[in-house]
Amino acid sequence: MHAILKEGTIARRGAPSFGCCRLCGAPLATTFVNLGMSPLCESFLPASEIDKMEPYFPLHALACGECFLVQLRAYVQPEHIFSEYAYFSSYSTSWVEHARRYCDMVVARFGLGAGSEVFEIASNDGYLLQHFLPLGVPVVGIEPAANVAEAARSKGVPTLVEFFGSALARRLVSEGRRADLIIGNNVLAQVPDLNDFAAGMALLLAPEGVITLEVPHLERLMVENQFDTIYHEHFSYFSLLTIDRLARRHHLRIFDVEQFSTHGGSLRVYLCHADAAHKPSTRVNALLAHEREIGFEDIMSYTRFAAQVHRTKRQLLSFLIECRENGAKICGYGAPGKGNTLLNYCGIGTDFLEFTVDRNPYKHGRYTPGMHIPIYPVSVIDEVRPDFLLILPWNLKREIVEQMRHVGSWGCKMIVPIPDVDVISPQDFAP
Repeated sequence: MHAILKEGTIARRGAPSFGCCRLCGAPLATTFVNLGMSPLCESFLPASEIDKMEPYFPLHALACGECFLVQLRAYVQPEHIFSEYAYFSSYSTSWVEHARRYCDMVVARFGLGAGSEVFEIASNDGYLLQHFLPLGVPVVGIEPAANVAEAARSKGVPTLVEFFGSALARRLVSEGRRADLIIGNNVLAQVPDLNDFAAGMALLLAPEGVITLEVPHLERLMVENQFDTIYHEHFSYFSLLTIDRLARRHHLRIFDVEQFSTHGGSLRVYLCHADAAHKPSTRVNALLAHEREIGFEDIMSYTRFAAQVHRTKRQLLSFLIECRENGAKICGYGAPGKGNTLLNYCGIGTDFLEFTVDRNPYKHGRYTPGMHIPIYPVSVIDEVRPDFLLILPWNLKREIVEQMRHVGSWGCKMIVPIPDVDVISPQDFAP
């Protein structure tokens, strides 16, 4: 569930220069929010490296005044971020179930079967493609992180360890491969060269094939103050309007869209070739009209976001300071990428959080980037019995409360930092 496009030499491809919009090429001049300097959010450190110099990069999101794409400049090449990766999708049971329901739906809706070809870009550890196997639908995963791809192969999911773009698409087509379905869940944000990526999908897609992309919705990011989803691995932040502009540039057409609560509020966008027979849903024009109504084609709408981010930082720090002054013991739950944006922007280190825990064994014994908070197995919570748990993957709060409801037996409460500080008593939280 991460970026798959090899950026290469930008000038040679005709992509925009460093200070220009990666979608339309216009100069970037409008600040969306500036979160200061931050390390790469998935660069978890072994103990042997916490005393070494750590690279920091500007976390300064900008909005394009022409096409209104919100974006970060690409300070780091995808090969540096994604060739080995710490994120394994299967550790979220709710996300795996979301993927299973999708597979059942898409097979029925588009009549996929043994003669179909399904490709997932950023297939991660096989969390999704595994569900096609018992349905008899052939699949291929495309995943640049070798360590994650190996986990998918162990589940029987054929996986190419490569970055996706037009070059790979041309090679697959030359081998006689065409996609009846291309899946991209939470990958579009992690693509620095959007136009090459979209061109690749258009090349690989069969004449009546379908692309489904799931992306966090920019409206939810802004309304619900989800500033911690801004990090270097996410190069762009999408509205349906910007996806529509990207699609049209490559002779693709949006024919349906759905909205989900996953990852804090996401869109599932259905695309096909511009001349394909798929009938358009009224939901597409309705959402495009809504986004225009709320100001997504007015650059001034994007300049108001920073103030609420600053307010949330002050609110969270004030609460944590008060807890610590009163002698409370605070630990983290989870070590997601978004959590590291929050921790580094707010300056929350071991003076506030003694440690954090995570279900992913890959992270155990490592330290969070920047703040160097140690990461332990979840079982350590029961040994230490903290007074508060700071839920860093707040988008999974229901799942986490269900898993950790027992901590309320010693009076432990949970802190949800986004959109505003909320303190939950696990026993009182409705399932």
